[in-house]
Amino acid sequence: MLTNTFHHIPGIAAKTEERLWSSGIRDWNGLKEPRRTNLSQGKIETLRRYIQESRDHITNSNPIYFVRLLPASLHWRVFPEFRYSTVYLDIETTGLNKYQDTITTIALYDGQSISHYVKGRNLDDFRHDIIKYRVIVSYNGKSFDVPFLENQFGISLDHAHIDLRYILASLGCKGGLKRCEIELGIDRGDLRDIDGYFAVLLWNDYQRNGNTKALETLLAYNIADVVNLEHLMVIAYNLKLKDTPFSQSHQLDSPSVPEIPFKADRETVERIKQAFPV
Repeated sequence: MLTNTFHHIPGIAAKTEERLWSSGIRDWNGLKEPRRTNLSQGKIETLRRYIQESRDHITNSNPIYFVRLLPASLHWRVFPEFRYSTVYLDIETTGLNKYQDTITTIALYDGQSISHYVKGRNLDDFRHDIIKYRVIVSYNGKSFDVPFLENQFGISLDHAHIDLRYILASLGCKGGLKRCEIELGIDRGDLRDIDGYFAVLLWNDYQRNGNTKALETLLAYNIADVVNLEHLMVIAYNLKLKDTPFSQSHQLDSPSVPEIPFKADRETVERIKQAFPV
């Protein structure tokens, strides 16, 4: 979809982009042949200059160029071209205050491999691993995960960032990641009754009682978030295509589901639910 996009070029708004598509200029190659577009020669030259620049940034693996020029509502368009350098990210914390609370676990998934990080074990490894990627996909990560990470590690995560909270909201899916999953047909199985508040209780049980089953359940929950983010990204991308002429030609296949290396311990979950009824 990115090579069909003209909206990132100065002076090309949504209606102009649609007019280009309607005139037969469906992608960047279309400007090689003269067509009737009602655009001035100067604007056509601007298009050609930015298209060449855009090709260079794809070749040089630089998605930041596009997310800086595109409105946030169109950041989803960069996904296929940069999928190979995309990571799905989610954190768990002791609370909501980035200055007072701390990160307990982090999960990363790049479509091939899963990485997880635990406070008191290998949390600092995150800062070295995250630089391998160019694009972050999260749910509410711009407001929560990334500021929390930057504050705790003293780093700047200047990746291109696709926040599915806003993309899914524009598609009518609101109310949190789990609710969006349910609306879009994603089933968490044994993890369906665990949420962010319960994740804090799992961490507390692990810390206070040394219950490794609680930590494993927390990690299973955390990793399920990032695995499901890939599914949601693909679903959102395909749904967004319906507003373009490319809804049939550009559809992405559903991703395969990796095996999550941890399982929820139902005995631990039920015990904590009884101790802390909602």
